[in-house]
Amino acid sequence: QVQLVESGGGLVQPGGSLRLSCVASGSTMRRYVMAWFRQAPGKEREFVAAVRRTGDNTYYGDSVKGRFTISKDNAANTVYLQMNSLKPEDTAVYYCAADSQIILSSYSNRDAYDYWGQGTQVTVSS
Repeated sequence: QVQLVESGGGLVQPGGSLRLSCVASGSTMRRYVMAWFRQAPGKEREFVAAVRRTGDNTYYGDSVKGRFTISKDNAANTVYLQMNSLKPEDTAVYYCAADSQIILSSYSNRDAYDYWGQGTQVTVSS
């Protein structure tokens, strides 16, 4: 079992940056593929990014490629999402997710993750 707690959300102007953090407890993060998803009001939960257990490979949704960066610090049991060039359409609740059994072809599938954080709100507005 792993517990996930996100932080770092807030209000930012278009073009600005934010860094989200997700701290894991109860188990070492080395065992898990870690991912970020987001959900805007009235929309389905959308894949944002994922990082493999060792932290050496990363994957992104098309809407955030080139703007967002996921990274993992296994020693600190923390995964980060650096978000740059933010747009109003990035406004959503951002969730951290983890799974120890997931395969590569399922990284973007929200139903494949067993563990979720409570979410942190990101609002991009002038």
